[in-house]
Amino acid sequence: MIQLYGNPFSTCTRKVLTALLETKTPYELTVIDFATAEHKGEANLRRQPFGQIPAIDDEGFQMFESRAICRYISAKANDQLVPVTMQARALMDQWISVEQSNFSPNAMKFVYHHVFNRPQEEAVLAAANATIDTTFSALSKPLATQTFLTGDKFTIADIGYMPYLHHLVNTPVKATLEKYPHVAAWWGRLRERESWLKVNAPA
Repeated sequence: MIQLYGNPFSTCTRKVLTALLETKTPYELTVIDFATAEHKGEANLRRQPFGQIPAIDDEGFQMFESRAICRYISAKANDQLVPVTMQARALMDQWISVEQSNFSPNAMKFVYHHVFNRPQEEAVLAAANATIDTTFSALSKPLATQTFLTGDKFTIADIGYMPYLHHLVNTPVKATLEKYPHVAAWWGRLRERESWLKVNAPA
């Protein structure tokens, strides 16, 4: 059984939880408490040297970084969350890179400001929204003709965007999202997945 160290309110922990639930991989969650800075404590630093979450321990095999963990979970489950063809796998990697480099750092500016009450300057939010707009425009092209980012198969690429979109629709970015109906429809499909409903179920 995979031991997951994280917090259900953490965006990156939510990615891993979604992958675990999608693949029906048995796991146990040990909650790391942000309020007491447990993530910066010695025990967590042994698991995650940067003092972040999540991390996993799979019968003695330890690793951290949510995107890498999702790949590992998929590999253990016969690559359920990875496309079949070489081209589709390359596109999955492309959209994971876009999420990591262009989308999530900017989405988190709004999460900090509106969810965690860590105020951001208006100029910072405006610049972040501009890059999010560019991301939505790029995402809109494949989503105009297919169900998910790499085709008809739900993959790790789709998972990466879900925790941020969950928060962004309750911020001014909602207006930006509504400019791109194909992206909005994609989010509508993602948020109704059984795995995501469980991730967001009340404790």
